[in-house]
Order: sequence, then C-alpha cells, then structure tokens
Amino acid sequence: MSGIYIHIPFCRQLCHYCDFHHSASLARKGEMIEAIRRELARRRDEVAPQSVETLYFGGGTPSVCTPGEIAPLVAQVQEQWAVDRFEEVTLEANPDDLTPGYLSALRDIGIDRLSIGVQSFHDRHLERMNRRHTARAAVEAVEAAHAAGFENLTIDLIYGLPGMTLREWQENLAQAVALPVQHISAYHLTVEPRTVFGKQGLAPVEETVSEQHFSLLRERLQSAGFEHYEVSNFARSGYRARHNSAYWLGAPYLGVGPSAHSYDGSRRRSWNVASNPLYLSGTPPEEELLTDTDLQNEYLMTRLRTAAGLSTAEFSARFGETETRRLETQCAVFEAAGDLFRTPAGWAIPPARWLISDYVISRLFR
Repeated sequence: MSGIYIHIPFCRQLCHYCDFHHSASLARKGEMIEAIRRELARRRDEVAPQSVETLYFGGGTPSVCTPGEIAPLVAQVQEQWAVDRFEEVTLEANPDDLTPGYLSALRDIGIDRLSIGVQSFHDRHLERMNRRHTARAAVEAVEAAHAAGFENLTIDLIYGLPGMTLREWQENLAQAVALPVQHISAYHLTVEPRTVFGKQGLAPVEETVSEQHFSLLRERLQSAGFEHYEVSNFARSGYRARHNSAYWLGAPYLGVGPSAHSYDGSRRRSWNVASNPLYLSGTPPEEELLTDTDLQNEYLMTRLRTAAGLSTAEFSARFGETETRRLETQCAVFEAAGDLFRTPAGWAIPPARWLISDYVISRLFR
C-alpha cells in the first residue's frame, strides 16, 4: 500500500510553537495549487497503480483552501493511481474555518476525516500560542463537523505548556472526551529554536510537570475508552489513523508540495525544498539512499513508538542474526530497568514509559 501526503504551506496566522514550513501570505495560493498538481503528474510513476489507500492534506492549514481548490487534487490522485476507494482521506483544519457550508462541501468532494487543531479549550492558552480561534469556537467546530456527517474526527491537544496547571489540563481532557471525536493526538510542547517561543527563550516545563501531564493524559483517555496505540495518539476501536500508521510500519509514501518528504519503502528518501518561491520556480527535490545502519535505526525508531513494538523475527530477517543478538542483549538491560518488555513477537516500550521513548530508542541505535 501507499499513502499520498499533500502539503498546503499556508496559514492565516502563525502559531508561536510551530516549526513546520508555512507562510502567512495567501497571495500565491492558486499558483501553489497548480504547482502541486504538476508535481503529482510528474511523479505518477513513483507509485504503483491501485496501491494508494490513503490521502492526507497537511500543512500549514489546508482549510484555508476552498473545496474548489481541494477537489481537483483529490480527483487527480484518484485518476492517476486508479483508486477505486480510499481507505481514508484526511484534511487538517482550523476550527474557525469549519462553517456548516464548508463542511458539507468537504464531504461532497470526498474528505471523510478531519484533523481539527484545537490545542486547548482555555482561551488564555490559545492566546499565548497565537491561535486564531477561541475555546468556544473549537467546541462548536467539532459539533458542527459531527452534525455534518463526519464520523471520523480527530483533534490535536498540546500539554507541557509552561503555566498550564494540572487542573487546566484535566479540564482540557474532560472537554475532549465529551465531544464526538474518535481519535485524539496529544503532543508535549517542544520549544524549537526557530519558533516564536524559541526566539522568546521560553523555558520548558520541569520533568515532574511533564510526567504529571502525561500520566493524567493516559489515565483520562483510557478510562474514556481510547486505546493508546502510539506515543502521541489515542483512538477508539477501529479508528486508528491509517495514513500515519503506515509511516510507523515503514510503508512507502509520496509527499507533494514544499517541504514534503517521500520514501519508496526500500532505500530512497527524498524531500522538497522548504521554500514557497523556490518550489514554485521548479527546484527539484533532494534525495538520499539510506544505509543499512540508517534502515536499522529507523526500524527501531518507528516500531518502538507503537504499542505493538518490534518483531524479533522481522528484525532478524532484515538485519541478520548478529545484529539481532546485539539488540537482544541491549533490550535485556532496559527490561531490567522496566523500560522495555517482551511481547509474543519481540519487544515494546511500556506505554506508561513512552515519555522517555526517545531516550530508550536512541540507546538501541547501531
């Protein structure tokens, strides 16, 4: 299977935490849509016909586009790769873009999953992050999407925000599970140097605060019937994110638009320039061939982010018995510390310890 990712690099307002490629000017939006269509056509031979199962519009803020701008992209992917039926078509959206008319039009063009950037249900948090919606608008957007017939809704939340109290985080979670959503992505705030928060010198929260927020997140969502299936993702039964799950399983994907990345499922990885003017001028993507070490480390990094963990048999088949013995020895050390456990298939990080997953995984790298 394959997934197609389309990066829409526009936002009406720049969030203070965001490190993704984007522009606050919509002046060249129509030109960008046409350039993305040309790239799709140019790269049709990189993906096998009838292999595309998911389509994902990310950004930026794809909901700054009209349904009339999104529809030709959906139709082109269907036509080029002979897609009878997508398993999932996701569009990331800001709450204040989701009017009833807009929602109805999205359903008409084939969008069946919305990823709504809520981040918080407290106005003071939203103002600090420079979000352009209010807490009330977030609730109303989710309810409007549900009323419009969307049965696969996911929202984003941010925790570990300096100044966010445990009570406020608890209230965010209570509001989230009270809404008709099937999936929740919760991300710990990371202060990246290039962001507004980074330039302001915002200090991250203390480790004990991170642990409290993470523990409450798991407790509250699991008690509400959500499965914690990946470090940052929770889903009701049958509603795991299909497109993103393919990334964690090493499936091939094609990324189109400025800054988008692609992977052929074997060794070749490529990425487009993270510049709207350069992308529009036709700057070709860069690429690299992954080494055996790269592939092994990426296998560990992706598989151990999930509840299923890694398969020892698959690891051995791909990287050999010597590397498997080395891995088993290292895993046993972390097992003794409670940071890994044996599964019927291999090894996994206990979900309660996923807050330190990057530390554990990096120590297993070759």
